[in-house]
Amino acid sequence: MKTIESVVNDRGSRYAVSGGAAASDEDVTAFLKRLKRNKKFARATHNTWAVLFADGTARKGDDGESGAGMVIVRMLERAGLRDHVIVVTRWYGGKHLGGDRFRHVQTCVRAYLDEIGQPLGD
Repeated sequence: MKTIESVVNDRGSRYAVSGGAAASDEDVTAFLKRLKRNKKFARATHNTWAVLFADGTARKGDDGESGAGMVIVRMLERAGLRDHVIVVTRWYGGKHLGGDRFRHVQTCVRAYLDEIGQPLGD
C-alpha cells in the first residue's frame, strides 16, 4: 500500500491518495479495510475509490462524494492501469468546493500515478 498525504488543501478540506494491487472485489474490500485501520482514514469524510480489473470491468465507490469514483475510473482507463485500486481520501473542511472537488480528485490520482511511474495516456 502506498499513501501520499497532503496532496491538496483547499478551503479547509484536505486530500490524500492511496493505492495498491487489487485483482478482485475481495482484494478491494481487504485494501479498504487495511486503509481504515488507520484511524485518521477511518474518520475521513470520504474515501472514494475505483479499480479497473484486467478484464476491463470497473468498480467504484463514491462514499458520499457523488461522481468522484467515475473520475478515478476514467483516469485509470487513460493510464491503462489494471488490477490496482486507487483511493482518494477527503477530510471535509466546512466549506463546499463545488466542481473543484473533481479537479482535486484528478490532482490526487495524477500525483499517485506519477509516484508509481504510470503515465497518463492522451
